[in-house]
Amino acid sequence: MIGSKRVRFQPVAEGASVTQLELFFDLVLVFAFTMVTDLAAGETSAKNMLRALLVLALMWWLWIAYSWLSNTVRADEGIARLAMFVAMGAGLIAALTIPEAFRDLPGGWFGPLVFAIAYLIVRLVHVGMYLLASSEDSQLRNQVLRWALGSITLGTTLLVIAAMTSGVVQIVLWVAAIAGDYLWTLFAGTDWRLNSATHFAERYGLIVIVALGESIVSIGIGVAGLPISWPIAVGSMLGLAISGLLWWAYFDVAALSVEHELVRAEGARQIKIARGSYTFWHFPMIVGIIGLSLGLKKVLYYVGDSSHHTLTDALYGIPLYALYGGVVVYLIALVGFKHYATGTVTVSRVVTVVVLLALVPLACALPALASLALLCVVLIALIAWETVRFAQPRDEIRHATPA
Repeated sequence: MIGSKRVRFQPVAEGASVTQLELFFDLVLVFAFTMVTDLAAGETSAKNMLRALLVLALMWWLWIAYSWLSNTVRADEGIARLAMFVAMGAGLIAALTIPEAFRDLPGGWFGPLVFAIAYLIVRLVHVGMYLLASSEDSQLRNQVLRWALGSITLGTTLLVIAAMTSGVVQIVLWVAAIAGDYLWTLFAGTDWRLNSATHFAERYGLIVIVALGESIVSIGIGVAGLPISWPIAVGSMLGLAISGLLWWAYFDVAALSVEHELVRAEGARQIKIARGSYTFWHFPMIVGIIGLSLGLKKVLYYVGDSSHHTLTDALYGIPLYALYGGVVVYLIALVGFKHYATGTVTVSRVVTVVVLLALVPLACALPALASLALLCVVLIALIAWETVRFAQPRDEIRHATPA
């Protein structure tokens, strides 16, 4: 046990699995992803896309804070369980307020301030729990204090101030709050604790699945209330295939390769991989998946709503850039994720990124369903090439035991 009998913290053991409470906690982020996608889809302008990205960055930062905490102490034991539920409550309020994070809606509480306060509560609960959990670990406690000194005061203070402003000033304050928080975390030290590398890797793998699940949900939302037809069926299958191919690109080899490096690493090197490959490089993966979700939602609406669109209508502008750009960002993040831990660059994925960028002008001229099919074909080619070309090393990685 860590601390007094009354507090009752239980450290996470090496080789531990993700607890059911952590999965329950992730449901709040599932809802937040849905709200971010809805925010982006509500007004397809560059300014609104930036707002959606900023909100996503904040919600991601809430989640990663607890991914580190729950790798130090078990989330479902003692006071940690109560803290997780309190954080879930405040996180849910923040997610509910995402449509009002920048502009207050008529009636009710002042939305931007409610969002900022809910965010602050989740952060304070996290820091408080970390301080209690590190009461007998001076190195970890000093790390937490050093991190919290800048992260909490800089990030949350600017966010509260931003709630009282509007327009460009508000956006600038949001950017400063997020950038300051991220950079402070990057330079605040590597004296954190990682009790279970396998638990940590599993935690981030599950959040990728959660985000990919949102892309599938977007398919359903895009055709909600429309009668089933062959364009909807084909579009849905293509969307599901793309999500499945992105799942394959992460879990087949890349995730295993990085997990093996994380398990083998020790000390500061292990913390750097956890922070760089997982905390930081997973964020653009999530951004890419949310962008894909927005694109899929628009494509399915195009092909299903015959009263406003025809099958020859092209997907263009922000929805198309979100569709193709989301996959591009995801693949770039996968390359960075693996390179940071292993030092290797997956050339086939870099080539695929270049190909997809080159195909955007063509996709703009094609019907929406054809643009989706073209994206799917490129991803199939990538996965097929990697599966055949690297068959032997792939088999070795997939059936090796982390040492």
